[in-house]
Amino acid sequence: MNPTTTDTRSPASDLGALMRHWRDVRGTSQLDLSLDAGVSQRHISFIEGGRSVPSRQTLMDLAQALDIPLRERNTLLLAAGYAPIYPEGAWNAQEMQGVTSALARMLRQHEPFPAVVMDRYWNVLMTNESAPRFFNCFIDMSARSSPRNLLHLMFDPQGMRPFIADWEAVATSLIQRVYRESVGRVIDEKTRELLDALLDYPDVQAEWKSPKALSALPVSPTMPVIPLGFVKDGRVLNYFSMVATVGTPQTVAAQELRIECMFPADEASEVRHVALMREAAAT
Repeated sequence: MNPTTTDTRSPASDLGALMRHWRDVRGTSQLDLSLDAGVSQRHISFIEGGRSVPSRQTLMDLAQALDIPLRERNTLLLAAGYAPIYPEGAWNAQEMQGVTSALARMLRQHEPFPAVVMDRYWNVLMTNESAPRFFNCFIDMSARSSPRNLLHLMFDPQGMRPFIADWEAVATSLIQRVYRESVGRVIDEKTRELLDALLDYPDVQAEWKSPKALSALPVSPTMPVIPLGFVKDGRVLNYFSMVATVGTPQTVAAQELRIECMFPADEASEVRHVALMREAAAT
């Protein structure tokens, strides 16, 4: 048996399955993909059938047209027999210094309101001073192991959950955010494991995963967003979040970073928050 033929068929078969998977995920036909990527439909058919291995450039053109995340593009390259081209180093690696320095400036500028940097699985990587200070007004954050996960912090009955106003609505919106903000709009295996862990908490309903659950929540005529309310000393402080990502990422770590900044949703919450942070800093 010719070993070269064996090596060619194996990656082609694996690659074909991956390409079909991503086309199915995006709900795109071979014809639509052909038009978007500038690759003939016949060639795409041959790739998916395991009869052809595209050039590296053609493969990346297809990946771009399908909006495949960088980490998964590396997997495609490996399946086709090519070396990965997108670095998968740590978020705080030397080549990320420019990005992390900018993130640190963003976090400082958001004082006195909480701001965090997370990875794609909601693990907190960086915070400003106000984030742990704020949560320490409710629980002892030092008792929670690192890396601290923001979703577990909100769902855990030993975490922030007892202090969240209208917790069911907040929990539903958070689960829907996992789907909406997942990298490449795709739930990978580790994200699915995270969702399963959240659903294992007491009184969390499986149907909250459905998009219908969010649309069923009552709409407030005075609030443009679903506020995240925290109860402190019998008063509710309302917040909303703004989420930012790194533009034009060229590394896996850069693409998977998310910056979340909390803002008071009303003037009363802002006044109370500022006073709360002042009191916390003084103790």
